[in-house]
Amino acid sequence: MEIKRDLYLQKLMNSRSNGMIKVITGMRRSGKSYLLFNLFADALAREGVPADHIVAVNLEDRRNSRLRDPDNLLAYIDARMTDDDMYYILLDEIQLVAEFEDVLNSYLHVRNADVFVTGSNAKFLSKDIITEFRGRGQSIMVHPLNYAEFMSAADNPGSYDTRLLLKYLQYGGLPKVVTTQDENEKRDYLQSLFVQTYLRDIKERYSIQLDYDLEELIDVIASGIGSLTNPHKIQNTFRSVKQSSITQETIKNYLDYMQDAFIINKAVRYDIKGRRYIDTPAKYYFEDLGLRNARLSFRQTEETHLMENLIFNELRIRGYSVDVGQLTVYEKDDKRKSERKQLEVDFVCNKGYDRVYIQSAFALPTIEKQQQEFKSLKRINDSFQKVVIVGGTQPTYRNDDGILILNIFDFLLNKVTI
Repeated sequence: MEIKRDLYLQKLMNSRSNGMIKVITGMRRSGKSYLLFNLFADALAREGVPADHIVAVNLEDRRNSRLRDPDNLLAYIDARMTDDDMYYILLDEIQLVAEFEDVLNSYLHVRNADVFVTGSNAKFLSKDIITEFRGRGQSIMVHPLNYAEFMSAADNPGSYDTRLLLKYLQYGGLPKVVTTQDENEKRDYLQSLFVQTYLRDIKERYSIQLDYDLEELIDVIASGIGSLTNPHKIQNTFRSVKQSSITQETIKNYLDYMQDAFIINKAVRYDIKGRRYIDTPAKYYFEDLGLRNARLSFRQTEETHLMENLIFNELRIRGYSVDVGQLTVYEKDDKRKSERKQLEVDFVCNKGYDRVYIQSAFALPTIEKQQQEFKSLKRINDSFQKVVIVGGTQPTYRNDDGILILNIFDFLLNKVTI
């Protein structure tokens, strides 16, 4: 089964011959290698690029271990560039090569070399793009399958298939999971992957010996997706509940490590009226819902929180920077005295000069619930679009306040542009 990744494939095709090193990054097992070696290589072939002008090296393959030496890799590539036509150099897991920056920089001024590489550590690669590639590195982030890609791999899916959406919320979008039919195999794979790949990467990279607190922290974050928290609050929880002496600094470091490995993403608070960022507390969301659920042994699958995480991920895939909105308002209490209150907007989404305010509401069963979800949006005094994304299959419409009530399926399948 071939799952189309048209969004990322188009980015790769558009970036050809732009004089930059293209770094395809993202969490392990999200499909970077398949995108590069299969979908992209096939697209090049369809455009008439000869097979011997596509130089592909999987550095994770033990058979290519000698090419992890920078001089050997350079010699291997150079030996295959025998004319002046364009060569596409595809290198998988480039961080396994010692001094890989020098190798890649060696091709920056080679007119007929177009370099594409993959890597799996965020800070490692982004830092090197900035400091080592002299402004000539382009990062292309690949996420697990979003719902539209997931649905394309399903048998006879319906546009409003609630069963399919629930399966996605439970098992996520890692390609291996999507193509596995047996649910027990899905669960075993996700639980094993978390421990044997993601946790091992973090422990080995940062030389963590006593990992009990790290694993406990992951469980805390997994249980509280969409909840405001900070290292100080987590430290207090560890001290009172787990009798742990872990420090705020260690907690902060562990959170950074999880972000570096693309396990979680952070959404910081933004003061909408004050137009400024508030550093703490923040919210954390999982890059893949299946991994989050596997970490908790599939015991905590609250649809409201999972839907919020799903919306956050989809917005980031579409290129938005996503923050948590805070709105300060003053209301009269029972004694007609002015009272200061903080209202929350789930997501403040920015892309260039465009902004969208979004609330996630699994259901709006009553007038009171509707008023609660609409309240903060109605108090924002600007002309940017305001949206409430709801679960279920109710029709999408715009209410009298100009707020778009958007069906979750219409949002995920991009049937209504926001």
